[in-house]
Amino acid sequence: MAVQLNTRVRGTSEHVFPMPPVAGAVPDVRRRAGAVLAAWKVSPDVVEDALLVVSELLTNAIVHALPPAVLRLSWQRDGGLGTLRIEVTDAGPARTAGQPPAGIDPDEHGRGEEIVHALATRYGVETRSGAVTRWADLVAV
Repeated sequence: MAVQLNTRVRGTSEHVFPMPPVAGAVPDVRRRAGAVLAAWKVSPDVVEDALLVVSELLTNAIVHALPPAVLRLSWQRDGGLGTLRIEVTDAGPARTAGQPPAGIDPDEHGRGEEIVHALATRYGVETRSGAVTRWADLVAV
């Protein structure tokens, strides 16, 4: 089992899930993320959307990026609103731009980014030397 970090700083809770580069890792990490969100008492409606975003971002990292991949969840409550930040950091693209992954049917892929954009209040990509972080914020009332 991967090492997990759980912290609480000034009203913000955070949990980190390293992503093992093995088959079945996405459902396992998704299950563990669901347990953390339940412990944080995140609204069930937000949890459902959040787990879909987690799945899409992790799958993107596995299919299109170099390992390692790490999922970071942070939950902040402020004035009755809660913001859940979902971040997946990987080691950058596994292939050059425009080169499709081997063995992937294009009709079965390519909708993940649209799903994340539809569910998130805000989203983005941060690129640093040797790492790319894709993130999405979901807001709960």
